[in-house]
Amino acid sequence: MAIGALTPPQTPTALGEVLIEFPDNRLLIDLCGEYDRNLTEIEQKLSVQILRRGNLLAIHGEPDTAKRAEQVLKALYARLEAGKAVEAGDIDREFRMGGDEAPDAGDQLEMFRGGKFEIKTRKKPVEPRTEAQKAYVQSLFEHELCFGIGPAGTGKTYLAVAVGVTMFIQGHVDRIILSRPAVEAGEKLGYLPGDMKDKVDPYMQPLYDALNDFMPGKQLQKMFEEKRVEIAPLAFMRGRTLSNAFVLLDEAQNATTMQMKMFLTRLGEGSRMVITGDRSQVDLPRGVTSGLADAERLLKPITKIGFNYFTSKDVVRHPLVAAIIEAYEADAGPA
Repeated sequence: MAIGALTPPQTPTALGEVLIEFPDNRLLIDLCGEYDRNLTEIEQKLSVQILRRGNLLAIHGEPDTAKRAEQVLKALYARLEAGKAVEAGDIDREFRMGGDEAPDAGDQLEMFRGGKFEIKTRKKPVEPRTEAQKAYVQSLFEHELCFGIGPAGTGKTYLAVAVGVTMFIQGHVDRIILSRPAVEAGEKLGYLPGDMKDKVDPYMQPLYDALNDFMPGKQLQKMFEEKRVEIAPLAFMRGRTLSNAFVLLDEAQNATTMQMKMFLTRLGEGSRMVITGDRSQVDLPRGVTSGLADAERLLKPITKIGFNYFTSKDVVRHPLVAAIIEAYEADAGPA
């Protein structure tokens, strides 16, 4: 539909045409995507038609949707001009972010002043793809203690690890410490082969995966050897004071109340602490209260602690994941 004859609209007075000129034809080719797949995705999301005429793109549709398509196309072209690629996730991000109007500058970090920003890691930049993700990243930089609560696939852990790597690169912290409760969900730890590390590592794998996305393998291995990066079960945190570190507790809904209190009180000078969790995926034994729920209840009034919430609308995995989460939420009824 992106290239070819335009079917005459049934109600021409209700539709309009927006023309956008792009000076660099090579970038325009990248903007359109292979077989015009980028244009096709924009057409489907906004119910518009986009035609290419030389170095022009003509957008046909309702005035509001045509204007929105123009904003998305210009934002994506600006990415290309900055030397960045345009992928499906970038198109999705432009729709979710609602135009990226700049927030009030105030005393915010410089990276937040222009509306759009990215987290720079050693391997690649990371950009929030929804307004909730953007607010979460901002909270991670602004608060010494921050919670990210919401369903799977919303980027809670991934973005937190990206921020931790950035803070480490910039010298704000000396160590990165990532932790999870090693809660058994259907399988017994004792039945897994190997020593304790072999038994625990499968629970920690999502944290390894995130780190590998942001740091070169050899550098990461060296940091593990030097104890500048640690990944350990929550139980291993007892008795420690974590100073000058970026500390993340993932899957916190599976921490007990006592474990959560123990972890929160590890916070030392010069450290940042992040707790992420999903209330709908508690694997604790029946009758055991989730430490995440208790911490949320007790600490919500403390203004220096950041609380950030995600919904199925913030899921950035396959679109079916959001639909699956919504189906389960509907079946569970009101909280």
